[in-house]
Amino acid sequence: MIFSGILISALIGGMDAGSSVGIAPVSIGSFLSASLSPAYARPPRRMHSITVPIPPPAKGVTLPRVYGPAEDPSRPLVVIDPGHGGHDPGAVNRDKGLREKDVTLALALAIRDALVAQGRVRVALTREGDTFLMLQERADMARKMGADLFLSIHADAADNPDAQGATVYTLSETASDREAARLAARENSANVVNGVDLGDQGNAVSSILIDLAQREAMEASSGFAGLLYREASPFVRFRGRYHRFASLIVLKAPDMPSALFEAGYITSATDAVVLGAKEGRGRIAEGVAKAIDVYFARRSASN
Repeated sequence: MIFSGILISALIGGMDAGSSVGIAPVSIGSFLSASLSPAYARPPRRMHSITVPIPPPAKGVTLPRVYGPAEDPSRPLVVIDPGHGGHDPGAVNRDKGLREKDVTLALALAIRDALVAQGRVRVALTREGDTFLMLQERADMARKMGADLFLSIHADAADNPDAQGATVYTLSETASDREAARLAARENSANVVNGVDLGDQGNAVSSILIDLAQREAMEASSGFAGLLYREASPFVRFRGRYHRFASLIVLKAPDMPSALFEAGYITSATDAVVLGAKEGRGRIAEGVAKAIDVYFARRSASN
Protein backbone atom coordinates (compact mmCIF):
# COMPACT_ATOMS: atom_id res chain seq x y z
CA MET A 1 0.00 0.00 0.00
CA ILE A 2 1.25 3.47 -0.82
CA PHE A 3 0.45 6.59 1.18
CA SER A 4 0.74 9.98 -0.47
CA GLY A 5 3.69 12.16 0.49
CA ILE A 6 1.37 15.05 1.37
CA LEU A 7 -0.65 12.87 3.71
CA ILE A 8 2.40 11.47 5.46
CA SER A 9 3.91 14.93 5.80
CA ALA A 10 0.77 16.12 7.55
CA LEU A 11 0.80 13.15 9.89
CA ILE A 12 4.41 13.40 10.97
CA GLY A 13 4.49 17.17 11.12
CA GLY A 14 4.26 17.07 14.91
CA MET A 15 7.14 14.63 15.38
CA ASP A 16 10.45 15.73 16.73
CA ALA A 17 13.27 16.43 14.30
CA GLY A 18 15.72 13.61 13.74
CA SER A 19 13.19 10.82 14.17
CA SER A 20 12.65 8.24 11.44
CA VAL A 21 9.24 6.87 10.58
CA GLY A 22 7.91 3.32 10.41
CA ILE A 23 4.62 2.41 8.72
CA ALA A 24 2.77 -0.69 9.88
CA PRO A 25 -0.59 -1.78 8.45
CA VAL A 26 -2.93 -2.77 11.25
CA SER A 27 -6.03 -4.16 9.58
CA ILE A 28 -7.53 -4.56 6.14
CA GLY A 29 -11.26 -4.71 5.48
CA SER A 30 -13.65 -2.06 4.38
CA PHE A 31 -11.10 0.32 5.89
CA LEU A 32 -7.33 0.20 6.03
CA SER A 33 -5.64 1.50 9.15
CA ALA A 34 -1.98 2.33 9.49
CA SER A 35 0.07 3.63 12.36
CA LEU A 36 3.14 5.82 12.09
CA SER A 37 5.64 6.11 14.89
CA PRO A 38 9.31 7.13 15.21
CA ALA A 39 11.27 3.96 14.53
CA TYR A 40 14.38 4.56 16.66
CA ALA A 41 13.38 7.41 18.93
CA ARG A 42 14.75 7.41 22.47
CA PRO A 43 12.77 7.77 24.63
CA PRO A 44 9.70 6.27 22.89
CA ARG A 45 7.48 8.92 21.31
CA ARG A 46 3.77 9.04 20.57
CA MET A 47 2.19 7.14 17.70
CA HIS A 48 0.30 8.76 14.80
CA SER A 49 -2.51 6.83 13.10
CA ILE A 50 -4.74 7.22 10.06
CA THR A 51 -7.66 5.26 8.62
CA VAL A 52 -8.67 5.56 4.97
CA PRO A 53 -11.66 3.99 3.19
CA ILE A 54 -11.04 1.33 0.57
CA PRO A 55 -13.79 0.54 -1.96
CA PRO A 56 -14.89 -3.12 -2.02
CA PRO A 57 -13.24 -5.35 -4.63
CA ALA A 58 -14.83 -5.22 -8.06
CA LYS A 59 -17.29 -8.05 -8.72
CA GLY A 60 -16.31 -8.15 -12.36
CA VAL A 61 -16.32 -5.62 -15.13
CA THR A 62 -19.44 -5.38 -17.25
CA LEU A 63 -18.44 -5.58 -20.88
CA PRO A 64 -19.58 -2.59 -22.92
CA ARG A 65 -21.84 -2.42 -25.92
CA VAL A 66 -20.29 -3.06 -29.32
CA TYR A 67 -21.16 -0.60 -32.10
CA GLY A 68 -20.91 -1.09 -35.83
CA PRO A 69 -21.23 -4.48 -37.57
CA ALA A 70 -21.55 -6.23 -34.19
CA GLU A 71 -22.95 -9.44 -35.67
CA ASP A 72 -19.86 -9.98 -37.82
CA PRO A 73 -17.05 -11.21 -35.53
CA SER A 74 -14.66 -11.26 -38.46
CA ARG A 75 -14.59 -7.46 -38.38
CA PRO A 76 -11.78 -6.02 -36.24
CA LEU A 77 -12.78 -4.78 -32.79
CA VAL A 78 -11.40 -1.46 -31.58
CA VAL A 79 -11.77 -0.55 -27.91
CA ILE A 80 -11.53 3.18 -27.22
CA ASP A 81 -10.69 4.10 -23.63
CA PRO A 82 -11.63 7.63 -22.47
CA GLY A 83 -9.07 8.37 -19.77
CA HIS A 84 -9.95 9.25 -16.16
CA GLY A 85 -13.59 9.63 -15.03
CA GLY A 86 -15.64 9.66 -11.85
CA HIS A 87 -13.72 11.05 -8.90
CA ASP A 88 -10.62 11.36 -11.12
CA PRO A 89 -10.94 14.52 -13.28
CA GLY A 90 -7.48 14.23 -14.81
CA ALA A 91 -5.81 17.47 -15.88
CA VAL A 92 -7.83 20.66 -15.51
CA ASN A 93 -7.85 24.01 -17.31
CA ARG A 94 -9.74 26.24 -14.88
CA ASP A 95 -9.62 29.28 -17.15
CA LYS A 96 -11.43 27.39 -19.92
CA GLY A 97 -13.55 25.28 -17.59
CA LEU A 98 -12.18 22.06 -19.06
CA ARG A 99 -11.61 18.77 -17.28
CA GLU A 100 -9.65 16.01 -18.96
CA LYS A 101 -12.24 13.36 -18.11
CA ASP A 102 -14.92 15.30 -20.02
CA VAL A 103 -12.69 16.03 -23.00
CA THR A 104 -11.56 12.41 -23.33
CA LEU A 105 -15.12 11.08 -23.22
CA ALA A 106 -16.38 13.57 -25.79
CA LEU A 107 -13.44 12.79 -28.08
CA ALA A 108 -13.84 9.03 -27.66
CA LEU A 109 -17.51 9.29 -28.59
CA ALA A 110 -16.58 11.31 -31.68
CA ILE A 111 -14.00 8.68 -32.71
CA ARG A 112 -16.58 5.94 -32.18
CA ASP A 113 -19.10 7.73 -34.37
CA ALA A 114 -16.51 8.29 -37.11
CA LEU A 115 -15.55 4.60 -37.10
CA VAL A 116 -19.17 3.46 -37.11
CA ALA A 117 -19.83 5.74 -40.08
CA GLN A 118 -16.96 4.06 -41.97
CA GLY A 119 -18.62 0.71 -41.28
CA ARG A 120 -15.48 -1.41 -41.45
CA VAL A 121 -14.70 -2.09 -37.77
CA ARG A 122 -16.58 -2.82 -34.57
CA VAL A 123 -16.14 -0.31 -31.74
CA ALA A 124 -16.61 -0.33 -27.97
CA LEU A 125 -15.86 2.25 -25.27
CA THR A 126 -14.58 1.32 -21.81
CA ARG A 127 -16.90 3.98 -20.41
CA GLU A 128 -19.76 5.99 -21.88
CA GLY A 129 -20.47 8.07 -18.79
CA ASP A 130 -18.70 9.77 -15.91
CA THR A 131 -17.52 6.58 -14.23
CA PHE A 132 -14.22 5.53 -12.66
CA LEU A 133 -12.35 2.45 -13.84
CA MET A 134 -9.08 1.05 -12.57
CA LEU A 135 -6.30 1.14 -15.13
CA GLN A 136 -6.02 -2.64 -15.25
CA GLU A 137 -9.80 -2.96 -15.63
CA ARG A 138 -9.67 -0.90 -18.80
CA ALA A 139 -7.16 -3.18 -20.50
CA ASP A 140 -8.77 -6.33 -19.08
CA MET A 141 -12.11 -5.24 -20.52
CA ALA A 142 -10.58 -4.97 -23.98
CA ARG A 143 -8.79 -8.31 -23.66
CA LYS A 144 -11.96 -10.12 -22.53
CA MET A 145 -13.70 -8.77 -25.61
CA GLY A 146 -10.88 -9.95 -27.86
CA ALA A 147 -9.98 -6.44 -29.02
CA ASP A 148 -7.70 -6.10 -32.02
CA LEU A 149 -6.62 -2.60 -30.98
CA PHE A 150 -6.81 -0.66 -27.71
CA LEU A 151 -6.54 3.13 -27.81
CA SER A 152 -6.57 5.14 -24.59
CA ILE A 153 -7.51 8.81 -25.06
CA HIS A 154 -6.02 11.56 -22.89
CA ALA A 155 -5.19 15.27 -22.84
CA ASP A 156 -1.73 16.31 -21.70
CA ALA A 157 -0.77 18.99 -19.17
CA ALA A 158 2.37 21.00 -18.51
CA ASP A 159 3.57 23.87 -16.35
CA ASN A 160 4.84 25.52 -19.53
CA PRO A 161 1.80 27.24 -21.11
CA ASP A 162 3.53 27.16 -24.51
CA ALA A 163 3.60 23.33 -24.60
CA GLN A 164 1.14 22.15 -27.23
CA GLY A 165 0.50 19.39 -29.74
CA ALA A 166 -0.48 15.73 -29.74
CA THR A 167 1.71 12.78 -28.72
CA VAL A 168 1.36 9.01 -29.07
CA TYR A 169 2.72 6.78 -26.31
CA THR A 170 3.40 3.07 -26.56
CA LEU A 171 4.69 0.62 -23.98
CA SER A 172 8.29 0.29 -22.93
CA GLU A 173 9.71 -0.75 -19.58
CA THR A 174 12.14 2.15 -19.95
CA ALA A 175 10.82 5.65 -20.57
CA SER A 176 12.09 7.33 -23.72
CA ASP A 177 12.83 10.54 -21.80
CA ARG A 178 12.10 12.37 -18.56
CA GLU A 179 8.87 13.80 -19.90
CA ALA A 180 7.61 10.32 -20.76
CA ALA A 181 8.57 9.11 -17.28
CA ARG A 182 6.67 11.99 -15.68
CA LEU A 183 3.61 11.25 -17.79
CA ALA A 184 3.71 7.57 -16.80
CA ALA A 185 3.91 8.52 -13.14
CA ARG A 186 0.97 10.90 -13.52
CA GLU A 187 -1.27 8.55 -15.51
CA ASN A 188 -0.41 5.49 -13.42
CA SER A 189 -1.38 7.43 -10.29
CA ALA A 190 -5.02 7.22 -11.42
CA ASN A 191 -5.12 3.99 -9.40
CA VAL A 192 -4.34 5.94 -6.21
CA VAL A 193 -7.33 7.10 -4.14
CA ASN A 194 -6.83 8.91 -0.84
CA GLY A 195 -3.18 8.00 -1.02
CA VAL A 196 -3.82 4.26 -1.33
CA ASP A 197 -2.79 2.30 -4.42
CA LEU A 198 -6.00 0.39 -5.08
CA GLY A 199 -4.57 -1.31 -8.13
CA ASP A 200 -1.71 -2.97 -6.24
CA GLN A 201 0.09 -2.98 -9.57
CA GLY A 202 3.44 -1.42 -8.73
CA ASN A 203 5.89 -4.20 -7.96
CA ALA A 204 3.76 -6.94 -9.48
CA VAL A 205 3.56 -5.26 -12.87
CA SER A 206 7.14 -4.02 -13.02
CA SER A 207 8.45 -7.51 -12.20
CA ILE A 208 6.63 -9.24 -15.07
CA LEU A 209 9.00 -10.27 -17.85
CA ILE A 210 7.84 -9.17 -21.29
CA ASP A 211 7.36 -12.38 -23.25
CA LEU A 212 7.45 -12.88 -26.99
CA ALA A 213 3.71 -12.27 -27.36
CA GLN A 214 3.99 -8.90 -25.67
CA ARG A 215 7.01 -7.97 -27.76
CA GLU A 216 4.95 -8.62 -30.87
CA ALA A 217 2.16 -6.47 -29.45
CA MET A 218 4.66 -3.70 -28.68
CA GLU A 219 5.99 -3.84 -32.23
CA ALA A 220 2.47 -3.61 -33.63
CA SER A 221 1.72 -0.74 -31.23
CA SER A 222 4.74 1.20 -32.46
CA GLY A 223 3.65 0.61 -36.04
CA PHE A 224 0.22 2.01 -35.26
CA ALA A 225 1.78 5.05 -33.57
CA GLY A 226 3.68 5.89 -36.75
CA LEU A 227 0.57 5.35 -38.85
CA LEU A 228 -1.52 7.53 -36.55
CA TYR A 229 0.95 10.36 -36.98
CA ARG A 230 1.07 10.02 -40.75
CA GLU A 231 -2.66 9.70 -41.37
CA ALA A 232 -3.90 12.11 -38.70
CA SER A 233 -1.37 14.90 -39.28
CA PRO A 234 -3.65 16.76 -41.73
CA PHE A 235 -6.25 16.94 -38.94
CA VAL A 236 -4.16 17.05 -35.77
CA ARG A 237 -1.19 19.19 -34.80
CA PHE A 238 1.47 16.85 -33.41
CA ARG A 239 4.55 17.69 -31.41
CA GLY A 240 7.94 17.47 -33.06
CA ARG A 241 8.71 14.29 -31.16
CA TYR A 242 5.32 12.72 -31.68
CA HIS A 243 6.08 9.15 -30.49
CA ARG A 244 7.28 8.46 -26.96
CA PHE A 245 7.65 5.34 -24.85
CA ALA A 246 6.73 4.79 -21.21
CA SER A 247 5.80 2.08 -18.71
CA LEU A 248 2.08 2.81 -18.66
CA ILE A 249 -0.10 0.34 -16.75
CA VAL A 250 -3.03 0.77 -19.11
CA LEU A 251 -0.88 -0.42 -22.04
CA LYS A 252 0.51 -3.56 -20.41
CA ALA A 253 -1.74 -6.11 -22.14
CA PRO A 254 0.62 -8.82 -23.41
CA ASP A 255 -1.39 -9.84 -26.47
CA MET A 256 -3.06 -6.70 -27.83
CA PRO A 257 -1.67 -3.70 -29.74
CA SER A 258 -2.17 -0.71 -27.46
CA ALA A 259 -1.43 3.01 -27.60
CA LEU A 260 -2.16 6.07 -25.49
CA PHE A 261 -3.04 9.18 -27.48
CA GLU A 262 -2.52 12.55 -25.84
CA ALA A 263 -4.73 14.64 -28.13
CA GLY A 264 -3.14 17.93 -27.08
CA TYR A 265 -2.36 20.01 -24.03
CA ILE A 266 -5.40 20.99 -22.01
CA THR A 267 -3.15 23.61 -20.38
CA SER A 268 -2.39 25.24 -23.75
CA ALA A 269 -4.62 28.14 -24.74
CA THR A 270 -4.41 27.01 -28.37
CA ASP A 271 -5.05 23.30 -27.80
CA ALA A 272 -7.76 23.98 -25.22
CA VAL A 273 -9.83 25.79 -27.86
CA VAL A 274 -9.66 22.72 -30.13
CA LEU A 275 -10.25 20.17 -27.36
CA GLY A 276 -13.14 22.15 -25.92
CA ALA A 277 -15.03 22.56 -29.19
CA LYS A 278 -17.16 19.92 -30.90
CA GLU A 279 -15.77 20.94 -34.29
CA GLY A 280 -12.18 20.66 -33.07
CA ARG A 281 -12.77 17.24 -31.54
CA GLY A 282 -14.50 16.19 -34.74
CA ARG A 283 -11.38 16.91 -36.78
CA ILE A 284 -9.20 14.99 -34.35
CA ALA A 285 -11.65 12.08 -34.46
CA GLU A 286 -11.62 12.11 -38.26
CA GLY A 287 -7.84 11.80 -38.30
CA VAL A 288 -7.77 9.03 -35.70
CA ALA A 289 -10.53 7.09 -37.47
CA LYS A 290 -8.67 7.34 -40.77
CA ALA A 291 -5.50 5.98 -39.18
CA ILE A 292 -7.39 3.06 -37.64
CA ASP A 293 -9.02 2.27 -40.98
CA VAL A 294 -5.66 2.23 -42.77
CA TYR A 295 -4.10 0.16 -39.98
CA PHE A 296 -6.60 -2.66 -40.40
CA ALA A 297 -6.62 -2.40 -44.20
CA ARG A 298 -2.86 -2.98 -44.16
CA ARG A 299 -3.19 -5.84 -41.71
CA SER A 300 -5.85 -7.48 -43.86
CA ALA A 301 -3.71 -7.11 -46.98
CA SER A 302 -0.71 -8.71 -45.29
CA ASN A 303 -2.67 -11.78 -44.12
